[in-house]
Formats: sequence, C-alpha cells, structure tokens
Amino acid sequence: MQKRILLVEDDLNLGFLLMDYLESADMQVKLCKDGLAGLELLEKQHFDLCLLDVMMPKFDGFNMARAMKSKGLETPFIFLTAKSMKEDKLLGYDLGAEDYVTKPFDEDELLCKIHVVLRKNKKDPFKDAQTQFCIGKYHYDYNRQELRIGEQTFSLTEKENQILRLLCLHKNRILKRQDALEHIYGKKDYFLGRSFDVYISRIRKLLNLDPKVEIQNIYKVGFMLDDGSVKN
Repeated sequence: MQKRILLVEDDLNLGFLLMDYLESADMQVKLCKDGLAGLELLEKQHFDLCLLDVMMPKFDGFNMARAMKSKGLETPFIFLTAKSMKEDKLLGYDLGAEDYVTKPFDEDELLCKIHVVLRKNKKDPFKDAQTQFCIGKYHYDYNRQELRIGEQTFSLTEKENQILRLLCLHKNRILKRQDALEHIYGKKDYFLGRSFDVYISRIRKLLNLDPKVEIQNIYKVGFMLDDGSVKN
C-alpha cells in the first residue's frame, strides 16, 4: 500500500520537485503552502507522515507542530528547514519531531530518513505490553499519560510518556540508552540524546515526591528505574 505524505512547504518550486521525487518512490503526496492549510487537511485526511517547513508565512512549522499536539493529532513529522542553529534543532525535537533535516539536503538521504520513520511507526515491539504500573507510591497510567501520587495527578507529554513506560518495562534493570533512542526516535543522534536527557530530567522531577524512587545513571550504558522494591 502506498504511503501518504503531507508536504507543507511555502517554496512551491522546491515543493513540486520534492513531490515529484517522492511520487517516483511510490508515495502519495499532498502539498500545502502554509501551516494553516496543512493543519486543516491533516484533520480531514489520514497521512502516514508529515514533512514540515519551519519558516512559513501565517503559521510556521513549529506552530503547526504545537497545534497538532494540542488537537491530539499523532501523525509523525519531520522538519525540513534552513534553520540550522542548535537551539532550533533542540526545539524541533522537543516538539516531537522524528527528525530535523536542514536545507539544502540530499533527496536520497531524506528518502532514507522517511523510510526509517515509517518503519518505526509500523511496528512497536511493546505495543501489547503492560500499560498500568506502580512505581513506589505512584500509579502510572500509560494510556491516559498520567502519573498520580496521593491527590496529585501529573499529565505527561508524548515523549515523557514513552520514556517512562520504557523505564517501567525495564524496572530495576538497565535500559540501554542507545536502545531507548532507537525505539523512541528510530535513530541514534547527538541532538536526540540531548533531547532524551531533558525528558529524563523532567521525569526525575515528577518522581521526587517518593524518596525511594530513583532514575539511576548507568555510566556510558543507560538508565535504570529503581523504585526501592529490591532493597532490604
């Protein structure tokens, strides 16, 4: 079955060239010239992947990503942009991007990245795994993206939710950093690692109401969620 790609790009010359290239790779492509039109189409039709330019009039790619999240649209997306600053890349990953590709880019390399994202979202080895967890005094509900302790309930972002579940599925065992990056992002990358560390720090803060719960750094290997259950 052909994969459906939504391309949101205000440079129509580049947009049509990229559209022709992806269609030659047996993909169906819809082209929108701004984020508002792209968001409207995404709400009406199914797409397997979005390619989002960042710098667009009316509604840029970052704002479109934020709107997708607020509307509960879970279509994976890749940023295509001339903005190459480290801060922009970190923001892009923080908004949930599967990848961040700077212009000019090689079309064949982009196609490889697209295939990686499509493969990653096709199958999840933990899809049917446990979704309810006790972490010390906390109750964690993966499906609701909620972490509760006593009368307090914390809502998790999508990436925080994915990472905490991986930690829970490996509770009191080492979660290898590279395996986690591969599972969540579909690749291993310096900027992805930085973004991953930010999420780990946020999760640590949410878990600090139970002193027995700890996310340990395992030097040069990964992390381990210790809830105190194996200690004497």
